[in-house]
Amino acid sequence: MSGNKSDKTAYDFEFESLNGKPMPLSEFAGRPLLIVNTASKCGFTPQYKELEAVWQRHKDDGLVVLGVPSNDFANQEPGSGDEIAQFCEINFGVDFPLTEKVHVKGGDAHPLFQWLAKQGGFLSKPRWNFYKYVIGKDGKLVDWFASTTKPNAPEVEAALKKALGKSTS
Repeated sequence: MSGNKSDKTAYDFEFESLNGKPMPLSEFAGRPLLIVNTASKCGFTPQYKELEAVWQRHKDDGLVVLGVPSNDFANQEPGSGDEIAQFCEINFGVDFPLTEKVHVKGGDAHPLFQWLAKQGGFLSKPRWNFYKYVIGKDGKLVDWFASTTKPNAPEVEAALKKALGKSTS
């Protein structure tokens, strides 16, 4: 592999699910993704409800919303996998897939987040919880959004439509 930034796609990476089962992103190949680094004790945590609504609205079109819990910012995801799953389900009705808790910044960042930072450029590195990454059906980054951009914001919806191959008119 030449190391060219276009060599890999999001589907080349793997996680474990929150319940410890292998979760290769290749199982979603050909489907657009909305990847979000999440936390249960953050001011942006209510975005879980909006992420669930986006998932419900677009999952029949093939979209996969993928929550990636991380404790990298101000200890806002201290819980175990079971605690995170229970919190998300009870408080926000989340039923989209959640990965194991991983690092999303620095040298220990999960390889997917290292790749996303290369694809999106310096500013796309997560600087807080609830950064959003829209991945097209080809596995390439379509766009990314900071924590302050809500999952149901018009610009996120436009990127999702592009990723889904739908007209934005």
